[in-house]
Amino acid sequence: MNHLTMAPIPSENGVEGDDEREEEEDDSEEDEEEEDVVEEEEEEEEEEPRLKYQRMGGSIPTLLSSDAACCIAIAERMIALGTHDGTVHILDFLGNQVKEFRAHNATVNDLSFDIEGEYIGSCSDDGYVVINSLFTDEKMKFEYHRPMKAIALDPDYAKKTSRRFVAGGLAGHLFFNTKRWLGYKDQVLHSGEGPIHAVKWRASLIAWANDAGVKVYDTANDQRITFIERPRGSPRPEILVPHLVWQDDSLLVIGWGTSVKIASIRANQYNGTNGTYRNVSKSSMNQVDIVASFQTSYFISGIAPFGDSLVVLAYIPGEEDGEKEFSSTIPSRQGNAQRPEVRIVTWNNDELATDALPVHGFEHYKAKDYTLAHAPFSGSSYAGGQWAAGDEPLYYIVSPKDVVIAKPRDTEDHISWLLQHGWHEKALAAVEAGQGRSELLDEEEVQIDDSNNEVVLFIFILLVCHLYDSPVTNVWLKFVGSRYLDHLIVERKYAEAASLCPKLLRGSASAWERWVFHFAHLRQLPVLVPYMPTENPRLRDTAYEVALVALATSPSFHKDLLSTVKSWPPVIYSALPVISAIEPQLNTSSMTDTLKEALAELYVIDTQYEKAFALYADLMKPDIFDFIEKHNLQDAIREKVAQLMILDCKRAVPLLIQHRDFITPSEVVSQLLDASKKCDSKYFLHLYLHALFEVSPHAGKDFHDMQVELYADYDPKMLLPFLRSSQHYMLEKAYEICIKRDLLKEQVFILGRMGNTKQALAVIINQLGDIEEAVEFVNMQHDDELWEELIRQCLNKPEMVGVLLEHTVGNLDPLYIVNMVPNGLEIPRLRDRLVKIITDYRTETSLRHGCNDILKADCVNLLIKYYKEARHAIYLRNEEDEARVKRSDSRASQATERPMSMKTMEVKSKTRGGGRCCMCFDPFSIQNVSVIVFFCCHAYHLNCLMDSTYSVSGKQGKGAAPQQPVSDYDEYDNDDDDDDDEDDASSGVPRMRCILCTTAAG
Repeated sequence: MNHLTMAPIPSENGVEGDDEREEEEDDSEEDEEEEDVVEEEEEEEEEEPRLKYQRMGGSIPTLLSSDAACCIAIAERMIALGTHDGTVHILDFLGNQVKEFRAHNATVNDLSFDIEGEYIGSCSDDGYVVINSLFTDEKMKFEYHRPMKAIALDPDYAKKTSRRFVAGGLAGHLFFNTKRWLGYKDQVLHSGEGPIHAVKWRASLIAWANDAGVKVYDTANDQRITFIERPRGSPRPEILVPHLVWQDDSLLVIGWGTSVKIASIRANQYNGTNGTYRNVSKSSMNQVDIVASFQTSYFISGIAPFGDSLVVLAYIPGEEDGEKEFSSTIPSRQGNAQRPEVRIVTWNNDELATDALPVHGFEHYKAKDYTLAHAPFSGSSYAGGQWAAGDEPLYYIVSPKDVVIAKPRDTEDHISWLLQHGWHEKALAAVEAGQGRSELLDEEEVQIDDSNNEVVLFIFILLVCHLYDSPVTNVWLKFVGSRYLDHLIVERKYAEAASLCPKLLRGSASAWERWVFHFAHLRQLPVLVPYMPTENPRLRDTAYEVALVALATSPSFHKDLLSTVKSWPPVIYSALPVISAIEPQLNTSSMTDTLKEALAELYVIDTQYEKAFALYADLMKPDIFDFIEKHNLQDAIREKVAQLMILDCKRAVPLLIQHRDFITPSEVVSQLLDASKKCDSKYFLHLYLHALFEVSPHAGKDFHDMQVELYADYDPKMLLPFLRSSQHYMLEKAYEICIKRDLLKEQVFILGRMGNTKQALAVIINQLGDIEEAVEFVNMQHDDELWEELIRQCLNKPEMVGVLLEHTVGNLDPLYIVNMVPNGLEIPRLRDRLVKIITDYRTETSLRHGCNDILKADCVNLLIKYYKEARHAIYLRNEEDEARVKRSDSRASQATERPMSMKTMEVKSKTRGGGRCCMCFDPFSIQNVSVIVFFCCHAYHLNCLMDSTYSVSGKQGKGAAPQQPVSDYDEYDNDDDDDDDEDDASSGVPRMRCILCTTAAG
């Protein structure tokens, strides 16, 4: 018998079986010595195991941690597990829960699938039978008022509209339920022989067990076929239930207590004429033969076919129960029960293999607590000692807190077991016999996942190649490599396995993808990522995405994730699935700076530049400003002011100033104040507000009070210019700041602006000691009283009196100061200073006289110029006259002879009348002649003035244009004529004088 440690092979979901070694260590030393002797004897005669085991993982540990399993049913695509709380769990073959039905309020006693695996039926102690559809919302519930112990759905339940099923329980009735026109109807197939303990339906045959025995009913013929009596001496069915299993359509296996019977059901057919068969009447159609029957030394907790043999789940009774006879009751053995055993026996009860299972809590379980079920398969695939590929049956051993999977060992297991025990000749014979089929495998076949191989198999294949002097071809290398990788995975040498993948997998994209997903399934993909190819071969994008997500799940691999994202070409994968996997980790403890940077790189790949900028800002990346400029992310800086300032304030400040329309000064100031714990926010505020003030003095006026303090702390030299330029700060607050920082000049300015000039003057004299500054300050105030205050405060300081004397020239009479100086006051360098005062006074007096002379000369010259201008006359004419003058040369010569002292003005509008000539007193609008106007406001017709002033010779101008009224002449432009009298005299042209003005007649 093999005491198994639940082979240390992780299931597909990574859950390993427990080897229960701690329990063995608790045994006494004597027991250990005895076991050692037994083990040595067993090793000498050890037989090869027929099955290998692994504990089902997935959702099973979680489900059974708070509940207990009581029954199981297997379909081709899924598993149903019933528990004591009345729940039916639908699982995949890895143990992951797919669906859950809260079907009952009490223990689920039995489960049944239809052959298509579309419906699951359950019965319970609550008296209900519930049938649920696995792919729709269809649900049927039938109440029988007594606990129901067994149920079986019609194998064709999903195909037929009759929706038939059979169920029975403590009431002793076997109900046959069928859907008819008017609803569901129950037919009692049998009753009166005690509770129904088990029922199984195969094809048209229904087998059930009650207190009397086992009966078979044929639904096709609507008749009962046989009755098989209950074994004598077997425990009561309430304590150890009978087990019925259809091996095929005609073989029924019965395990009850310690008895096993196999019944064969066949149809009666008689030879007819010409070699044909003819059927007899229905009453004799089927015949039942017991083809095998034997007794066991153990209780049968489950039974299932194993090719031409049987798999029996054996419960070993205690010594107090006797070795040969079993009472109908089983004493309590809680805490002393032995491990359940899986035994493979022939129909003659010859044991082929025995394995003791390390089930959780086996010490406390009874025989009825275990269940054995097998995955359905068609026919017998057992031939030559091995199963055909894909036809291996699976066996499920269920205990209240555990589910163990058993399956036949394959060829590689057989060869590996031979090598482990040193039987190399037998192993070689097995290879030569073609059982391994290794030399026939092509590239696709060598990639079949078989994780239960040992490293010795790798060595053995190499040994075979050496013995036969045959080269290891690529196919052999892939075959051996696949097994070797399997072994390394089993040994949990994941890093070594990953390092060998480039050599063993080479350019096979399918092989790479297979191992990528296998590593991912084992949660060891990060060790494989550095070796994954990005070209030759290039894998599917899903493989790369799964790899990146695996790196993101553990902080220890975040650096590898970053380097991988930077090194892998972005075209080989989609960044969005990886981003979706990382984003939930934001603002959690698992989010590291490296992961943030990797996420930012993925955002860039996915063109989500604003999100990438936010992460780069948090990470304080130096090249973030180039990133902003490259992708035009000026709008995105709104929330990252503090980070940008901390990173590079010299580049951040101009950026914020330039885009102050997007992010207002108030937002910048608010963010910097909030970041006071992270950085010297006041210094950054000073830099920003200073630059803002230089660009736009009024943009940050709301913060000028703050800016006063910032200047005082970080740039006192700029405080005074700021105080002079700004009008938006509180004088009192600014004055307090200057007092605290001992900024005297700034105090003086603020006091002056506040009107406290005397206090300001006291600060200059008493604290600054700068008399020149005091004189300048007093001079700017234009206050005589302040001068007196200055003198009064300086009288007690001889040196200041001397300096005051030096700087009062031009501002104050030095004699006034000298007269106020107390007698006997010693003034340093008084003589030199008096000499300087007198010299300066003389110089000032001389300058004043010179300035007065210049001023008088300028006044005379300007009066003369004005006088000359007043003597000029203005000649008024219209456009037609001017045009005729330009067309005629003679007119041009006459215009030249015209006195140059006259200024011309074109008449461009009609008059409204009113002006008269001072000679003829005719209105100007009457005569069509030109007009001469003087600055003395006298006006004459040109003819009248010429006749009275000159002896006119030659032809007079005719056809003058109608004259305009004097009242409108002032609208026309005058051409300034600066010709002097000398110019008029030198030209020989007689002057024109106003006749009425005697002042102009000289």
